[in-house]
Amino acid sequence: MRSLFRALVTQETVTLGRINPALTILLLAALTASCTELSEYDSAQIRSSLNDSLIVTTESWDVEMTLMQDGKNRLLIEGSYAINYQASGRKQTEIDGPVYVQIFDSIGTVETEAWSRRAVYIEDRAEFELFDAVRVETTSGNRLYSEYLKWTQNSDRITSPYFVTIITANDSISGSGFDGTTDLEDYVIERPSGRMMVD
Repeated sequence: MRSLFRALVTQETVTLGRINPALTILLLAALTASCTELSEYDSAQIRSSLNDSLIVTTESWDVEMTLMQDGKNRLLIEGSYAINYQASGRKQTEIDGPVYVQIFDSIGTVETEAWSRRAVYIEDRAEFELFDAVRVETTSGNRLYSEYLKWTQNSDRITSPYFVTIITANDSISGSGFDGTTDLEDYVIERPSGRMMVD
């Protein structure tokens, strides 16, 4: 662009104090063409920067979160580290473990405890997902083991499409496709693979 400008300036551009109109049009066309090429690139860079700046993250160490429902504790979760992401259409918190969870019943007493290596809370759906070496114990003594478990606040149910093992006072059952209450008193395993009676 500079070489084009120098070449045009070295020619006779001013005649009796007036600017050569052909030269002016040529300069404006060259400037417009060069700006158009840059604006596509600049637009992509600006969009990328704006998208990055619209994601808000917050980090926390030694985390303790409490979810409340109707003025009562509903769930308590503790972890060693958490990062919270907030963007349009995405609000979630990822928690590294060891993770410890307490689920409270309707009168506010601890009903179920759970442990895992990590967890994710998806705020828009009010769901907690537990990952890796998930262990659940209820106050009645029922236990559940899995690699993944999801608790949905609105339905107050825990589910897993993966392999689970449940141990109660009377028996033990394993299988995939679990859906049950948080106290593990009422549940369904869609694809059971074994059952053992416990004396």
